[in-house]
Amino acid sequence: MGTSLKKYNLQGEEIGSVEVNDLLAEARANSQLVKDYIVALRANARQWTACTKTRGEMKHSTKKPHPQKGQGRSRQGSLVAPQYRGGGRVFGPKPKPDFHLRVNQKERKAAIRALIAEKIRDGSMVVVDSLSMEAPKTKIVKNLLDRCGFKRRVLMLGEGAYIELGVEDQKLLLSIGSDQHDIVKKSARNIPQVEFSLVKDVDGYAVAVAHAMVVTEAALTELEQWLI
Repeated sequence: MGTSLKKYNLQGEEIGSVEVNDLLAEARANSQLVKDYIVALRANARQWTACTKTRGEMKHSTKKPHPQKGQGRSRQGSLVAPQYRGGGRVFGPKPKPDFHLRVNQKERKAAIRALIAEKIRDGSMVVVDSLSMEAPKTKIVKNLLDRCGFKRRVLMLGEGAYIELGVEDQKLLLSIGSDQHDIVKKSARNIPQVEFSLVKDVDGYAVAVAHAMVVTEAALTELEQWLI
């Protein structure tokens, strides 16, 4: 018997179920592979641009703050010493070379597939028939999540809008944004810990930190075509 997910409409009413391909629902991956993928995502998000100045790079008077002797005070060389306010930093951060960690597509797919499968097996993923709205309405999205029983961090996935580009035998599907995507994003952005993403943009970290997922029926089909 195959795995099925509960299906809701936009009003939060349960209207049936959707069968999920067993190759997605039962997918698993080596825990080290998933960890390496998440670490690479987080590391590649860093800018490595933090920069502080040492005392040799500070512009300040080189005059001694007070006489070397005669006052019973510790000797001081200049106001750029790190113990003074406005002085140089000791062992402060400096820009680093590019430490980009490469993750190939096969590993990326395996990690995302395993993380999504875990949500399916835990029962923390549901399907909504459509997220089409005429205008942004936070109340509609909030009501949907409440009816699904999702109170914590939620990741919402929508299907992409694609156009086909190509010359002769070479075809390329290009995903583009649409007004409908903007409406859903605006409807969800005022709800704490709720994130909306397209299938093509989803990453394993967003899936891992989410406590629940809401995907459109078309987005689920797109996931299966991409990950299987």
